[in-house]
Amino acid sequence: MMYHSRKLNRLSTETSPYLQQHARNPVDWYPWGKEALVKAKNENKPILLSIGYSACHWCHVMARESFEDEETARLMNQLFVNIKVDKEERPDLDKVYQTAHYLLNHRGGGWPLTVFLAPDDQAPFFSGTYFPKEAQYQLPAFKDVLKTIAEVYRTQAQEIQQQNNKLITILQHDPCSVAATEKINNQPWQYALELLQQQYDATYGGFGGAPKFPQPAILEFLLANHSLMGIDTLLHMANGGIYDHLSGGFFRYSVDKAWQIPHFEKMLYDNGQLLYVYALAAQYYPEACLKDVTRATARWAMAMMQSPEGGYFSSLDADSERKEGKFYIWRSSEVETLLSAEEYKVVQHYFGLNKPANFEQQWHFYIAQPLDAVAKELGLSTTHTQALLESAQGKLLMARNKRIPPNRDNKILTAWNALMIKGMLAAGHVLHEPDLLSSAQRATAFIRNKLWKNGGLVTSFKDDRSGTAGYLDDYVFFIDALLFSLQITWRTDYLLFAIELAEVVLDEFYDSEHGGFFFTAKNQEQLLCRPKAVIDEALPSGNGVAVRVLLILGYLLAESRYLQAAEKTLYATWPLLSQFPISHSILLLGLRDYLDPPPIIIIRGSGSESQQWQARCQSERNLVFCITEEEKNLPGALAAKVAQEKVCAYLCHGLQCSARIDDMEQLEKVKSVH
Repeated sequence: MMYHSRKLNRLSTETSPYLQQHARNPVDWYPWGKEALVKAKNENKPILLSIGYSACHWCHVMARESFEDEETARLMNQLFVNIKVDKEERPDLDKVYQTAHYLLNHRGGGWPLTVFLAPDDQAPFFSGTYFPKEAQYQLPAFKDVLKTIAEVYRTQAQEIQQQNNKLITILQHDPCSVAATEKINNQPWQYALELLQQQYDATYGGFGGAPKFPQPAILEFLLANHSLMGIDTLLHMANGGIYDHLSGGFFRYSVDKAWQIPHFEKMLYDNGQLLYVYALAAQYYPEACLKDVTRATARWAMAMMQSPEGGYFSSLDADSERKEGKFYIWRSSEVETLLSAEEYKVVQHYFGLNKPANFEQQWHFYIAQPLDAVAKELGLSTTHTQALLESAQGKLLMARNKRIPPNRDNKILTAWNALMIKGMLAAGHVLHEPDLLSSAQRATAFIRNKLWKNGGLVTSFKDDRSGTAGYLDDYVFFIDALLFSLQITWRTDYLLFAIELAEVVLDEFYDSEHGGFFFTAKNQEQLLCRPKAVIDEALPSGNGVAVRVLLILGYLLAESRYLQAAEKTLYATWPLLSQFPISHSILLLGLRDYLDPPPIIIIRGSGSESQQWQARCQSERNLVFCITEEEKNLPGALAAKVAQEKVCAYLCHGLQCSARIDDMEQLEKVKSVH
C-alpha cells in the first residue's frame, strides 16, 4: 500500500481508487479542475500533470520512490501546481496528452505519464513517463528533472510559447479533414492481411516481438477472414502465461514473445474483448480449449469482477504486497507440498516445473507440454491425467486464494462494462449457459439504472457518485452490446434505448462537416483539442464501432441518417484506413459491412418452432432477430415485418428486403442466393 502521513491532501475526497492511493502523499495534489488551473495561472507556476491508473505497476513504483518522498514532494510543491488524473475516469485528458507526448518525443507514451504544462493554456512543453528517484535505466533522477524544468520555464518563456503555439496547431489538425474523393473499396482489407502475414510470428503466434499484446481487434478481423493466424494466436495465448490457468482471465500483455510471462494486471476491457473473440472462435473451430478458456474467463469475471448491483469492476492490480506478480507465482516446493505425488508429477510436466524457473527464481504457470504428451510420458490414460490436473488446479487455486490478493479497482466504467457485456453474452450463447446471459443482463440493467442520467450516459460510477458526462466510447460500445443482446433475446425496450443512444451520438459527437465522430461531446470541457478516436488501441476505435452499429441500425430500421453518417465516416477516415489498415481493424470490419451488408433475418413467431428457425439461420455474418408475435409498435421499417398465425421470416440485404417467407426450406433457398 501507499505511504501514510498524518495529513490527507485534496485527493481524499475523490472517488477514483487511483487518486485515493495518493491521498496521503506529502505532495500537494489537486484533481484536474478549475481550482488548480486558476491557481497555476494566478501564480504563473507551471503545472506538473501526472496521469496513471490504479492497476499500473510503474505508477506504484514512481509513487513509492518520489511521491511518498518528503524531499521530492517539497520540490514539487515549491515549483509546480501538481495535478493527478485517473486516465480511466478522464480518457479525454489522457488522449490529448499522450498525443502531445508523442509529438514532443517522437515515440509512444504510457503510464505513468508525466507532463509539464504552461499555466495559461495548459499546453505541454516537456513530457516523459516514469522517472526514477535516482538516475538509472538511462533516465535522469526525477528531482533533477523538476529543477531543470522549473529553470527552463523561468528563463525560456518566449521559446516555450513558440513551441506551444506550433504544438497546439498540430494537435488541432483533424486527421479526417481530407475525405476520399474516389469510390472506396475493399483494397485495405487485402492489404491488411498481407501486412499481418509479414509481421506474424509463426512460432508463437501474435505479431512482432516482445512485448506482445493480445490485440483483440486484429484477432476479430482475422476470424472474420477465416485466417488461421487468428485461431493459432488464440491457441498460443491460451497455452501461455498471459492466461491465468487456475482461475481464468487474461493478464494485460506478455513481456516476452512466447506469451510466457505477463505484465500481471488484469483489465476488464481486455477480458471483455477476449471473451468475445474466444467465444466467436469456439463457435466455429473444434479445439476444446477455446470453450474451456471462454467458460473459465466468464466465470472469473462473474466471481471477481461483478458487483452485487450488477456492474463490472475495472481491474485487478499488477502488484500485491508491493511486488508485481507475487499473488500468482509459485515455488516448486510449495506446489509439491500442496499436492499428492501423482498430482505433482502431472503438474510438474504440464506447467513446466521440471524446467528452469521463469520468473525471479520462481515459476509462473504456462502449458509447457500438452496433456496427452504428459499422459504418455507418465504412462497414464488421458482421462486419468485430466482428472489429476483438475484436482491439482483446485487445490492450488484454494491455496492461492489464501494469499493477500491484488487490489481491485471498484469503479464501474460504462464503456468497459459494455465490452464485458458483449463478451459475456457471446460466452453464454455459445456455451448454452443461461447464468452467463443473466450476468450480462444484470450489468445492462445497472448501466440503464445508474449510468443513464438526464438523457445522457455518464462515464463512471463509484460510491453512489457519478463521473463526467459520457464519451463516444460509452455510447457506441453500449449500443453494440444492446444490438448483440437483441440477436440472442429480443427486447423492444433495448432497441428503443439503442436508438435513443444513437440520437445522442449524432447530436453530440458527429462532425457533420468533415465526417467522423469526436471523442468528446459538444458541451464537454474544451481541452487543447477535440480528438477523434480512429485508431484501435487497447480499446477498439470509437469511430470504427460507430460505423458498425449505425450500419446495423440503419439497415434494420431503414434509417438513412444513420447510414449516411456511417458512410461519411468511412470516406473521412479512408486516407488513414487505406494507408494503415492494421491500425484500423474495427473500421475495416465496418468497411466490409458497408460494401457487403450482412444479411438481416427477422423471424416473427413464438415457441420452439421460432427458436428452431433462429438456430438454423445463425451463421458467422447473418444478423438474426427473433421477435415474438406479441411485440407490437415496432419502430422504423420493422413495423412492416408483421407476425402471422405461424412462424415467418423476412430477409433483408442492405435496404432490399424479400417478401414474407412462411417456409423454412424456402428461407434456406433465399439465403443461399445472398
